[in-house]
Amino acid sequence: MSKFSTAAKRLLVGRPFRSDRLAHTLLPKRIALPVFASDAMSSVAYAPEEIFLMLSVAGLSAYTFAPWVGIVVAVVMLAVVASYRQNVHAYPSGGGDYEVTTVNLGRQAGLTVASALLVDYVLTVAVSIASAAATIGSAVPFVATHKVEFAVAAIVLLTAVNLRGIRESGTAFAIPTYAFMVGILGMIGFGLYRALVVGEEMPAESAGFGIRADHGELTGLLLAFLVLRAFSSGCAALTGVEAISNGVPAFRKPKSRNAASTLLAMGLIAVTMLMGLIVLAQFTGVKVAEHPETQLIGAPEGYEQKTMVAQIADAVFSDFRPGFFFVTVVTALILVLAANTAFNGFPVLGSILAQDRYLPRQLHTRGDRLAFSNGIVGLAGFAIILVVAFDAEVTKLIQLYIVGVFVSFTMSQTGMIRHWNRLLSTEDDPAKRRRMRRSQAINAFGLFMTASVLIVVLITKFMAGAWIAIVAMTALYALMTAIRRHYDRVSDELDKAEAQRPSVLPSRVHAIVLVSKLHLPTKRALAYARATRPDVLEAVTVNVDDLDTRRLVAEWDKEDFTVPLKVIESPYREITKPVLDYVRRVRTDNPRDVVTVFIPEYVVGHWWEQFLHNQSALRLKGRLLFQPGVMVTSVPWQLASSSKVPEWDSVTPGAVRRGLTGDEERK
Repeated sequence: MSKFSTAAKRLLVGRPFRSDRLAHTLLPKRIALPVFASDAMSSVAYAPEEIFLMLSVAGLSAYTFAPWVGIVVAVVMLAVVASYRQNVHAYPSGGGDYEVTTVNLGRQAGLTVASALLVDYVLTVAVSIASAAATIGSAVPFVATHKVEFAVAAIVLLTAVNLRGIRESGTAFAIPTYAFMVGILGMIGFGLYRALVVGEEMPAESAGFGIRADHGELTGLLLAFLVLRAFSSGCAALTGVEAISNGVPAFRKPKSRNAASTLLAMGLIAVTMLMGLIVLAQFTGVKVAEHPETQLIGAPEGYEQKTMVAQIADAVFSDFRPGFFFVTVVTALILVLAANTAFNGFPVLGSILAQDRYLPRQLHTRGDRLAFSNGIVGLAGFAIILVVAFDAEVTKLIQLYIVGVFVSFTMSQTGMIRHWNRLLSTEDDPAKRRRMRRSQAINAFGLFMTASVLIVVLITKFMAGAWIAIVAMTALYALMTAIRRHYDRVSDELDKAEAQRPSVLPSRVHAIVLVSKLHLPTKRALAYARATRPDVLEAVTVNVDDLDTRRLVAEWDKEDFTVPLKVIESPYREITKPVLDYVRRVRTDNPRDVVTVFIPEYVVGHWWEQFLHNQSALRLKGRLLFQPGVMVTSVPWQLASSSKVPEWDSVTPGAVRRGLTGDEERK
């Protein structure tokens, strides 16, 4: 690693933390709330709007259903919050829905939940950032026309902040999150004061517009279907609730109690915001349409539809413009930061799955700042792909959304009911049984509500794009199953090999030094091979040019080496295959011998020099590694250009990770 790249990494990520500092990164409740609840609270910035957008398909008259849809969404949210409070007390280890489902319903059910949550975390980032782009675009036209670029830049920025560690990212996000709460709750309070106490009218800029039904007037079953679809879109407000159950280990002690308190505070604040915005939308007469260019009646030509929050803020703070800009800015910020919930939940879940051998083990490793860096980078990469593929359009992305989270909600509550049944079968204390029955009833109600929503979501959103999320979940389930099979197969293979082959030393070591020309790297390789004291030592060269080979043999004889030089003929001027064939013959003649092949290599300081050297050595090593009973040893020769690489960057493994400078390393 060059000094420049190391300095850039330290500037971006910061100095590394020692492993024993992990306890210092734990979060108090005031920081945990913005870290884990920003997604659920920020959902109120687009969930009410999605309700109105879905209802607009049936025309203006369908808006009367919006408050009732909002009330049902609020009831579901409170039920889920109450249910997850039971989860965090029963399973505080951080596995969340995955652990609950795996323990109580089995491995396959747990993997189903895990695949659903991983997909939903990626969608959380994509939807939150796309919504932020739309909100900022309401005030800044440049962002509206460059939403994809803005979204990608925002994801990269979030990734960099999260790589600095969970505590630092939480501190950085706390102020904007609390500012959003103050802004939205303040706007709701001031708006209700103006409407109910003062009796002022607060018309939004779209209050005078009409809405043309997209498919004519809808009645009966079609209208019911539309209302259900609006309800399923509004349930996006519930996303992020499960993140706290996955993040319990990040809380300070008592972990479960602090997590449950944070969960309750998040639920009450989110419900208040959700219903407050729906009521203000009714008072201000906001009109939003799924297809504004064709549905809005009376809109001026070239009208750009602003988000619902922006229109409400414009109406409520009509005489106080700083209030409008404050709400708009903090809403955009919280939508960007809402993705931070996924940046905390996805890596933790990925680490647990990696520990259970369902994902690559690299995801279980903490980075320099004690965050799961590989998981953070992987989440960012997948989210960027989604944002680009769907043009950062919230309406397109949200159809894929919430399927996964309600799959996990439903299966988690089913697992909790079985959990209480198991405990009740062995508990005799009446007081404890009453508490368990009460908890079981809460989880049963949560199961009824979340299962109902899941059915509605699958019916109303399947063809609108939810099938893509289901396919992704299925593919991820198959991938994790395949990874687990691979790790199990490797483990079984090693166990069988150990049982079949007792650990005994090889009978002899046959050393082979590969020679292309007689120069200093070759002499170093010969000296090192001799120092290892092999039973047999020989030098081997491949005859690809008669003149060069004769010159090499003459020089070898002149030096009077005690090591014999063997020439392998190669009529087709190949190098790799003749060496492989020779090594196989040595192994065949003496199966109990270990063959060690010494390969001289140049160490270069410039990347482009790699293309000029070591190509034959790389090909040979790549093929020899697949030969049983063959060891490959590289003997380095440092060229002058390699001296430009700082010594501290290339000596002790792990020096850079520990943040040691050259002088510190040499100490």
